[in-house]
Amino acid sequence: MPTREPESMRISDRETLEWSSEDSQREQKSRDDLERVAHWLDTVFEIPVLGWRFGIDAVLGLIPGVGDTASTLASIYVLQAATKFGISRFTLARMTLNIVVDLIVGSIPLLGDFFDVYWKANRRNVELLRRHLAASPAAQRKLNRADTTFVVGMIAVIVLVFVASIATALYILNSLLKMIAGT
Repeated sequence: MPTREPESMRISDRETLEWSSEDSQREQKSRDDLERVAHWLDTVFEIPVLGWRFGIDAVLGLIPGVGDTASTLASIYVLQAATKFGISRFTLARMTLNIVVDLIVGSIPLLGDFFDVYWKANRRNVELLRRHLAASPAAQRKLNRADTTFVVGMIAVIVLVFVASIATALYILNSLLKMIAGT
């Protein structure tokens, strides 16, 4: 059985990327599998007149508690598979935030189901993966900076919401204690 010559791409004077065609075929199959999973979870069904697409994620979300957890596990599969492609940690963090937002907002009865139709965390994550795999090294650095900014911004928002919720809880508790002491 003859061995195949590795394919390569010269990306600078000092650096050449090499891969075997078997590796690229295997990676392509993995990307296709992730595309299929994202399609089933986020866009497999369509509301004919409106053209809105939704997937099993939104349908499972109708089952309180269990549905959002089950669809999150499928989303984690997409995230875990993406780690094998060697994308940056900040992109993985951005993908994780997409899943967390989907889980938290999606778990709100009824509103969360409409949000699932809009948010499509798995499609977003597969798109993030696709753009990072297709980007040149210079473009990847730019995408990594954008992902870093997004992740830092999301962390800042989460911290602000957390601090605001604690401040609100303390204000309400203080008001209740004053009301109880005043009676």
